[in-house]
Amino acid sequence: MPPDYTAVIQTLQNTFDQNFYDKAPHIPAEADVVRLFEGFRALLCQYTLHTMRPDQLRLLAQCAEELEKQILHSLCLLCQKKEDCAACQAQAAHITQDFVNGLPQIQRLLVTDIRAAYEGDPAAVDEIETLLCYPGVLAITYQRMAHFLHTRGVRIVPRIITEHAHSLTGIDIHPGAAIGPAFFIDHGTGVVIGETCVIGSRVKLYQGVTLGAKSFPLDENGHPVKGIQRHPIIGDDVIIYAETTILGHVHIGEASVIGANKWITQDVPPHSKIN
Repeated sequence: MPPDYTAVIQTLQNTFDQNFYDKAPHIPAEADVVRLFEGFRALLCQYTLHTMRPDQLRLLAQCAEELEKQILHSLCLLCQKKEDCAACQAQAAHITQDFVNGLPQIQRLLVTDIRAAYEGDPAAVDEIETLLCYPGVLAITYQRMAHFLHTRGVRIVPRIITEHAHSLTGIDIHPGAAIGPAFFIDHGTGVVIGETCVIGSRVKLYQGVTLGAKSFPLDENGHPVKGIQRHPIIGDDVIIYAETTILGHVHIGEASVIGANKWITQDVPPHSKIN
């Protein structure tokens, strides 16, 4: 006779409270999210969104259909109701269409990042090399798609895809971070960019840079207060060298150069050089 695992199943079921099981049917499928965003990345990287072939159109339609499903799961997971509702379904359909229509905009930003990587690294022999081989370009590609959804109220799906990029590259960029065009992370390993960070145009970071928060204010119940600005604001044309840590809601002025291995918790005026 097969072994009886009834006791084990009951123990597993008792591990989580009922609230967890109420949410379980609406948890986005991580593998499906990763796969569909790999499809979107393939479309973005072919430079042909304005003249798509039939196979590309099919891929776009498949990815869009799956994206709507995963967005619906994400919305329902955080919804106050315990089952799918018409409002979540309508919102998921609207956000998906908005995302598909926004792909050319995301692609234009990505092209500026690819060119920034090529122009910012003398070792690069072609822009396509940076697209195919540079971890910073891969990380920002996923983050720009995730950020688009994050700004439209989707939470879980964007985190899945940026954490996927994190696992591939060692670069941890929260989908909430607002990043301007022509962004380049050289080498990249160990870079951390927090949720409320704002980065201007033509900014260059090296490996090990942290743009983080100093501490988390707590509410009356001892829980971290969410939704407040707690990460740095980086001006246009700033360069931050390896292993530098910048913490808190500080401003790094435009065209400043921050040397390696620095610890910064105060504002830096524009055009500064910190060696």
